[in-house]
Amino acid sequence: MHYHEKLLSPHRQEPQSIGLIPMVVETSGRGERAYDIYSRLLKERVVFLVGEVNDHSANLIVAQMLFLESENPDKDIHFYINSPGGSVTAGMAIYDTMQFIKPDISTLCVGQAASMGAFLLTAGEKGKRFCLPNSRVMIHQPLGGFRGQASDIEIHAREILYLKQR
Repeated sequence: MHYHEKLLSPHRQEPQSIGLIPMVVETSGRGERAYDIYSRLLKERVVFLVGEVNDHSANLIVAQMLFLESENPDKDIHFYINSPGGSVTAGMAIYDTMQFIKPDISTLCVGQAASMGAFLLTAGEKGKRFCLPNSRVMIHQPLGGFRGQASDIEIHAREILYLKQR
């Protein structure tokens, strides 16, 4: 595979997973301190969802939101979303946390917010939901594919309808 094919591959790795995270160096009277860019932005109460919504990304986001609430429950959290969507259950864990914690969550779409990413974008505090001018939002009806016995398919269909009505 050539270099340009790797860049265009739909299966390419996220920069975070291959060690290309930029570092920020801060200098103070006590010396220098280096942060990865995401840790530095977390100090400013900025949380990122980059890529697919899955159990791993949801757990990281939930933990960051809970940490920021414990640091200051009265200060807004800024949630930046660039996601094609993903797991409904993982996304609902993020959504429930956003509704549960005290700080207002300001959401901002950078790039795309599709499917579960769009749902999370709309979960921000009313009046604090934003999209950059060239970002894209895509909302669709809940999807589900299932095989098996008719009773299992019926249970799965009821769950999809339940999620749609929520």
